[in-house]
Amino acid sequence: MGCGKGERISGDCKQFSSVNGYTQVVSVPTRRDPLLDIYLLTPESSLISCNILPGISDHNGVLLEVEWDEICREPKVERIVLVYHKTDVLGLQVCLQEKFNLWAGNGSYVEEILESHKDIIFESIKRYVHQ
Repeated sequence: MGCGKGERISGDCKQFSSVNGYTQVVSVPTRRDPLLDIYLLTPESSLISCNILPGISDHNGVLLEVEWDEICREPKVERIVLVYHKTDVLGLQVCLQEKFNLWAGNGSYVEEILESHKDIIFESIKRYVHQ
């Protein structure tokens, strides 16, 4: 097993752990005698299991199973992946040239010009770069 309150850490790491309420969950060596894998966890009750597994070299692996709170999880965000090698390059160039000629003379302050510039870029990407 090799897991539980790890007493093998020392110095700054041990002080950091105790001051901030973390628990080191690996307590046995993971490479010959040294404990190389330091896993700090809070709260300790979130640990479901911890096992030391034989590695492919002289370094053993650590398998942790942890119950995360909803607060720790980031919601998955759908992303758009652009396929640049399928871009209508000529269409994009013509569109940008036309729009930038209009854009260059518009805007009364820097932020307005910048926003207009960004709008032109994003509109052009939507129109000419495949997703």
